[in-house]
Amino acid sequence: MALSMHKEMDAGKYVRYTPEQVEALERVYSECPKPSSLRRQQLIRECPILSNIEPKQIKVWFQNRRCREKQRKEASRLQTVNRKLSAMNKLLMEENDRLQKQVSHLVYENGYMKQQIHTVSASAATTTDNSCDSVVMSGQNQQQNPTQRPQRDANNPAGLLAVAEETLAEFLSKATGTAVDWVQMIGMKPGPESIGIVAVSRNSSGIAARACGLVSLEPTKVAEILKDRLSWYRDCRCVDVLSIVPTGGGGTIELMYMQTYAPTTLAAARDFWTLRYTTSLEDGSLVICERSLNASTGGPTGPSPSNFVRAEMLPSGFLIRPCEGGGSIIHIVDHVDLDVWSVPEVLRPLYESSKILAQKLTIAALQHIKQIAQESSGEIQYGGGRQPAVLRTFSQRLCRGFNDAVNGFVDDGWSLLGNDGVEDVTIAVNSSPNKFLGSNYSSMFPTFGGGVLCAKASMLLQNVPPALLVRFLREHRSEWADYGVDAYSATCLKSSPYAVPCPRPGGFPSSQVILPLAPTIEHEEFLEVVRIEGHAFSPEDVALARDMYLLQLCSGIDENSVGACAQLVFAPIDESFADDALLLPSGFRVIPLDPKSDGPTTSRTLDLLEGSRNARPSGEGAGSNGYNLRSVLTIAFQFTFENHLRDNVASMARQYVRSVVASVQRVAMAIAPSRPGTQLGPKSLPGSPEAHALARWISRSYRMHTGAELFRVESAASDAILKQLWHHSDAIMCCSVKTNASPIFTFSNQAGLDMLETTLVALQDIMLDKVLDEAGRKILCSEFSKIMQQGYASLPGGICVSSMNRPVSYEQAIAWKVLNDDDANHCLAFMFINWSFV
Repeated sequence: MALSMHKEMDAGKYVRYTPEQVEALERVYSECPKPSSLRRQQLIRECPILSNIEPKQIKVWFQNRRCREKQRKEASRLQTVNRKLSAMNKLLMEENDRLQKQVSHLVYENGYMKQQIHTVSASAATTTDNSCDSVVMSGQNQQQNPTQRPQRDANNPAGLLAVAEETLAEFLSKATGTAVDWVQMIGMKPGPESIGIVAVSRNSSGIAARACGLVSLEPTKVAEILKDRLSWYRDCRCVDVLSIVPTGGGGTIELMYMQTYAPTTLAAARDFWTLRYTTSLEDGSLVICERSLNASTGGPTGPSPSNFVRAEMLPSGFLIRPCEGGGSIIHIVDHVDLDVWSVPEVLRPLYESSKILAQKLTIAALQHIKQIAQESSGEIQYGGGRQPAVLRTFSQRLCRGFNDAVNGFVDDGWSLLGNDGVEDVTIAVNSSPNKFLGSNYSSMFPTFGGGVLCAKASMLLQNVPPALLVRFLREHRSEWADYGVDAYSATCLKSSPYAVPCPRPGGFPSSQVILPLAPTIEHEEFLEVVRIEGHAFSPEDVALARDMYLLQLCSGIDENSVGACAQLVFAPIDESFADDALLLPSGFRVIPLDPKSDGPTTSRTLDLLEGSRNARPSGEGAGSNGYNLRSVLTIAFQFTFENHLRDNVASMARQYVRSVVASVQRVAMAIAPSRPGTQLGPKSLPGSPEAHALARWISRSYRMHTGAELFRVESAASDAILKQLWHHSDAIMCCSVKTNASPIFTFSNQAGLDMLETTLVALQDIMLDKVLDEAGRKILCSEFSKIMQQGYASLPGGICVSSMNRPVSYEQAIAWKVLNDDDANHCLAFMFINWSFV
């Protein structure tokens, strides 16, 4: 009989098992892999074949089995990483070859221009008139030659194929060649887990972006996903394929009409009439390329709605190459001309910025592919018991509903209401039943007798980083929202809404709890459920005193992301949270007005001229603190109404949006980075002299009171101490110590900010007794005299809450007095050790 041998870890001898015993042990392990499972012990007792094996030997077998499984998983992971590195190395080598060709091309152009300048200057003195004539004639010839294409009829399949082949050649020259002068975008994370290599155009017609990356999906699957533009391009309103022409080799030519949303209320939306060509190359690569059809290319004339401005798509598309060992290498090129002259001058940077195009279109496509690849492999676990596809649908519906509200297209049923004499807020109504189709609210529409009302406004902001503003609005809803209006929006999901509220200054007291559902792989977007806790303080408010729920999508809050749009969109939901629930999204969108120039910005030049006294804190992006930073903010709020209450709801909505605008303006002024010579903002920002001094006092006081070092610093320089404090793994915070006043946080390192889920700007609004739970407050009160007398105290582990009301556990807390250079009490410091969200 064949035997299986395993070695006990403690006895050092071999134990022999029969194949039947091994099979029984494998069966028990597969059903109960956890070592402490009571079910596992029961299965072992119920299996007679295992009765003659000692429990200790069985325990060792399970330990070995678990180790072998971990080794297999680690080996598989290392093989996957190795394949990614090999593919990424191949991609980098190809990119290096392309850059070398680009350098050679630029060197040749430089030499040619020098020769031309020398020739023109040498002949200018003798043959001025003739040379001018020759230059004019040569210029005319150069202008005529590019447009002299062979005469063709693009209204038949042969002519369309000629346009398609020409589009393919031009696209490949951009994707892998030097047809466009590409400049790599800053802020792209390197390594096998990076999103890829992203570049933008410089000195080219229109705006263009290019990306290449590696994904673990087969080329055909990648092509299928990318061709479904509605699933990943959030600004796409609709895509209609009006004609399909098959070509040789299994390729297709499609005539397509696409409409896109306008990002703000201040400009018209764009549409495209294009030819899309799908084919395969000799090396097995798939190509999907696309370009606009116009008078120069020929071809049929597409639809021309009056509400849109026709934009041009220059040869763009996707090159999908199979990768050894599975997966694909993707090259993406987006090249468009958005007719910048048709928008107001102040908004033109939105339409002439290649960086914004890269974030909204090129990077979005690559991120979507990577997201689906990781979901397919099971690398991402989502909360809430929802499938990834369902959560993606919720994100798309939130974005689409918000875009519909901002644009207010007539063919969707929107119409404008008259204003009250001031044109700062636009009111639009939609009474079309189509607004409610596909939701569980559609059956109520006949008895509802009303519709949806949208109040929206756009405004310019100065010197406010979009990511910082949206993050503040997300974390501090009570600073701008009115609880009564939120309650009205929530109850409108029911058949008998409450009376229309009047926005109150400050609203009702309430707090919010954020429950994350689905962060994306790069954490550039968060889908979450927000629970708003309400309290009634009078009998008439009892009906409003209940928890409400919002489905919320937050994106673009990474301050280091260049050209990214920051957005906070939310919609009330009920407790059932049905997949087909009605969503009426409202929210904020902040887009940076980034100049088209790809060189250093004026704000960076100002930093260099001002010198070190205006140097930015370490860790901030080059554009996050720019003194000339401008952005456009769009606000839109949607409400349901009954016909007889329409005017009342419109008045309430107009008043509410104006109050929100005023609140946002106050917030923007509070969080705006300081201009040179001003004293706005908190004094203890990392990098300021006060922060250096505080870091030194914290470290010295800890050593003085405990006799131990808080951290090891090789250099005695203050910036080294601050750096160690800021990056310390445990949460270290400082509180003010004042008589007859609750301690308020004045400083925190990065771990402390993460634990409290706040920022340095908002930290000073948080009180210590609001963070600690009741048990923590009692322990602190009992130990406070000891802290003041002995200088420090060790507190047991417990539970505290973040500013988002999320519970946080910690193993131990240490409190000590912080003394300044005169040995006077400056503040109280706390260190929360090994904290984590519960």
